[in-house]
Amino acid sequence: MIRHIACILASLVLGFCGSLSLAETEQNKGRYLGAFNDPVAYCRVVVNADNPEEPYIGPAKPQVVLSGIYQAAGISAGAPRDWVAGGTLWRCMDGGVYACFVGANLPCEEKADTSKEPSEAITAYCKSNPASESIPAVVTGRVTIYAWHCENGVPEITRQALQVDERGYIANYWYRMDRSG
Repeated sequence: MIRHIACILASLVLGFCGSLSLAETEQNKGRYLGAFNDPVAYCRVVVNADNPEEPYIGPAKPQVVLSGIYQAAGISAGAPRDWVAGGTLWRCMDGGVYACFVGANLPCEEKADTSKEPSEAITAYCKSNPASESIPAVVTGRVTIYAWHCENGVPEITRQALQVDERGYIANYWYRMDRSG
């Protein structure tokens, strides 16, 4: 117990004490958690972490994430592992491990744009293309959750094309990797 208290105090002063860590996540701020090599155990404890960090000390691209993303994202089994690893991100949400594969330029790191107000680019596009049945992503931005079109030069939302998860990311791109909960 004394060693535990001493390590906590040392970690507060020095930021280091072997495998002991204090959580910096919202739910567990300042609470002793230990260190984690396993992302499943880590996520169960920290609950939500958009950018996994200490007390997670395991591999940057954990096996459970890399193995799962191939199937979840429909990546060919023959795809180079280093390419898949380089394009894969993971995080914790509601105690689960979630992963996203950037692949063909998916915005895994960005939070969803839920604004129903057209941007200046969308408005300008509609002025130039007053009857466009759709507005390309290069104009709307990659993180909008809405499909837009132009009606008599005025931008309008056609429909909500993508869903948003509890952490604000585009849910359609993130897959649960652990099978618990």
